[in-house]
Amino acid sequence: MSARAVPGRLRFALLTTSLAALLVAGALASLALGSVRIPVGDVVAALTGGAEPGPFTTIVRDVRLPRVLLAAVVGAGLAVVGTVLQALVRNPLADPFLLGISSGASTGAVLVVVFGVGTLTMNAGAFAGSLCALVAVYAMARRGGVLTTGRLVLAGVAIQYILSALTSLVLVTSSKTEHLREILFWTLGGLGGARWNSLPLPAVAMLLGLVALMALARPLDLLLAGEESATVMGLDTGRFRAAVFLLASLVTAVLVAVSGAIGFVGLMVPHAARMVIGAGHRALLPVSALGGAAFLVLADLASRTVAAPEEIPVGVLTALTGGPFFLWLLRRSQRTEGVPS
Repeated sequence: MSARAVPGRLRFALLTTSLAALLVAGALASLALGSVRIPVGDVVAALTGGAEPGPFTTIVRDVRLPRVLLAAVVGAGLAVVGTVLQALVRNPLADPFLLGISSGASTGAVLVVVFGVGTLTMNAGAFAGSLCALVAVYAMARRGGVLTTGRLVLAGVAIQYILSALTSLVLVTSSKTEHLREILFWTLGGLGGARWNSLPLPAVAMLLGLVALMALARPLDLLLAGEESATVMGLDTGRFRAAVFLLASLVTAVLVAVSGAIGFVGLMVPHAARMVIGAGHRALLPVSALGGAAFLVLADLASRTVAAPEEIPVGVLTALTGGPFFLWLLRRSQRTEGVPS
C-alpha cells in the first residue's frame, strides 16, 4: 500500500462519515421542526416504534418521514447526475437541467392538469414530458452517428427555452385558475406531495443509477484526460457518452417527475465534493450522493421554516443559493466549451 493511498482513504472515510452524520442530523431536525414542533425524543420514539399512536406519531411517520426520504433520494440523484454530466461534457457549468429535462417535466405536468390527458396523473405527465425532451435533445445533438458535447449543450438550451415558453403560454391562456397555484409550486420545485407510494420508483432509479455509474468510474476518469487520451486507452468515447447520457437523463426524469424543477443541486454539490475529495469518480460519486442528500434535506427544512407558516418552494431556495454560485463559477472558470473565456 502506497503512502499516498492511506491519507486519501482516510480522507474519504472521514468525509463520508461526516456527511452521513450531517444527513442524519438534518433528517432529525426536519422531523422535529415545522408548523408543529415535536421534541427529538418523541421523534426517535415514533421512528423506533416506542411511541403510542397519536398526532405526533402520525406527523412523523406519515407526513414528514416520506418527505425527508424523498429529499434525500432526489438530492443524491441530482448530485450524482450533475457529477457525471460535468465529466461527459468536460464543462464545469453542466447541470442535469441543462438537458431540458426539467422544462419537459414541467410542460408534461401542466398539460395533464390543464387539459386532462386521459387518466394520466401529474407525475406521469411530468415523466412523459421528461422523456420527450430527452428524445428531442438526443436527436438534435446526434449527427452522423456521433454525439458531441457542443451540440448536446446547445440542443438542451434550445429545448429548454421552447418548452418553458410553451408552459408559460398554457398557463397564461388556461381558464383553470384553481390549479395555477399547484402548478406554479410544482414548476418551482417542491417536496410537499411526498407520500410513501411515491418513494419506491425514484429510490430504485437513484440506487441503480449510482451502482451503474460507480461501475463506470474508470472510463469517466479517462474522459477527464481528454478525448484523444481516452481513445488511445481503448474507450469508444462516442458510444460511451451516448449510453451514459441516456442513463443520466432517465434517472433525472424519474426524479423530476416526483419533485418538480429543483435546480443547481447538480451544479453546486459536485464542485464542493471535487474540491475536497478530488476528481476520481470512485470516491467522488458516493461523496456527491451523500452531499446532495444532506444539502436538499437541509434546504427543504429551510423552505418549511424560514417563512412559517407559509412554505417556500425548495427550488426557489436552491436557485437563490445556486445563482450566485453559478456566477462565481463562471468567473472562476478558465475554459467553458463554446464560450470564450
